[in-house]
Parts: sequence; C-alpha cells; structure tokens
Amino acid sequence: MLSRGSMNALILAGALLSWCASAVAQVPVVQPGPEHKVLHESVGTWDALVKGPDGQEKGVMTIASECGGLWIVSKFQMSMGGQTFEGRGLDGYDTAKKKYVSVWVDSMSTAPMLFEGDYDRASKSLILVGEGKGMDGKPAKFKSVTKIQDRDHHTFTIYLIGADGKEQPMMTIEYTRRK
Repeated sequence: MLSRGSMNALILAGALLSWCASAVAQVPVVQPGPEHKVLHESVGTWDALVKGPDGQEKGVMTIASECGGLWIVSKFQMSMGGQTFEGRGLDGYDTAKKKYVSVWVDSMSTAPMLFEGDYDRASKSLILVGEGKGMDGKPAKFKSVTKIQDRDHHTFTIYLIGADGKEQPMMTIEYTRRK
C-alpha cells in the first residue's frame, strides 16, 4: 500500500506529464523559411584567403546546417603568426525581428560578437551590424558584409565603425568553395 506522500507524488507526476504532453502538442512546428535559403547557400567547406593590414593568411571554414535547418554553424581555423586561430559562428533568421542574427566567438576574445541585419538582394550581400570588443578591449561597433559573387565564391569584409560613424575596413576574407 502506498503512503499518503507517495500517492501525492504519483498524482503530481501524472498531472505534470499531462501538462507537458498538452504543452508540447500546442508548440507550433517551426520550419526554415525563404530567408534561411540565403544561409544554406554557404553550407560546405571553404578555402579562405584572409587579407589584413599585416598581410595574407590562408584558412578553412566549414559550415553546416543545424537544428532542422534553422541555423548554420561555422567553424573557422587558420594559423596566424605561428599560433592557431579558431572561431565559431552561429547564424540564423529571427522571424520575430525579421532580421538575420549572428553570434561569433573566437580564440582571441572571451566576449561574443553579436550582429543583426538584412540581406540585400540587389547586391547579393548579407549586411550585419553589431557589437563586440575592439582591439583595445573596449566595446566597439562593427559592420560585416558578406557578398555572394556566385555559388562558389563569397567575400566577407568586416569594418570598425568609429564614433563619427565612419567605417574603417579591418579585414577581408575571400572564400572559395572546395570541390
């Protein structure tokens, strides 16, 4: 025979299971929309030529579709000055904001960079603006532009946005899809 406490626990567990099943049944199924197609064009492995003020380096970017196609996850790696540089990106489309959103973390910072923006169909460019730590460790504003030349060639440029609103290019990466 069950004690009163055990009986109450069973009743509570049954009520919770019933509530959970009801809540799950009411959750709408989320599917990738046409905006996600822009992101999916980047899925694959890319050779990267990184051009900055200190010269050029080669790297590799691998991009995968995750979470039912709602997000793409990128993994970037290169050698820089004899040290390995790694970065990770998470990109999606926020249907509530009607904006593309992006989070970037890497081996040179303990703070994420957060971006949001739009896709310009005329120029075939994903244009995002966000914040992160600048090279001096202080908060800074950035703009990234990913231009899609064709299926196998993309160009990424990141700009530092000064207090005066002027954009200063920091780095450009030419991506070529591996065959």
